[in-house]
Amino acid sequence: MPDLDSRAQVEQFVERFYERMLADATLAPIFIDVAAIDLDVHLPHIKDYWCKLLLGERGYQRHTMNIHRQLHGKRSLAEADFARWLSHFEATLDAHFAGPQTEKARRIAGAIAANMEKGLEF
Repeated sequence: MPDLDSRAQVEQFVERFYERMLADATLAPIFIDVAAIDLDVHLPHIKDYWCKLLLGERGYQRHTMNIHRQLHGKRSLAEADFARWLSHFEATLDAHFAGPQTEKARRIAGAIAANMEKGLEF
């Protein structure tokens, strides 16, 4: 299996990950109804975000905690939501990717979920 060591692989991961999340009856409404994301706008941001974290690219310049605080104000995000998000993240990695960058992504995602939980004060 390929590693997440190029922009093309990171982009493929993000697309597969979002396919999983948007098929999830619990998480999909958060993205579609509450956040009202436009995938054509949102996915390039998320791809840039993960390319920044994994590859050191500088394309992403937004503040993720503020974005999630606004969302949390519209619909309370629970610890279970982050656990479910992380479960889909890890399942996508396990099914399609392997290697040092993949493991780095796994560690980063775990830290992100924990930081979001703390930052949104459950």
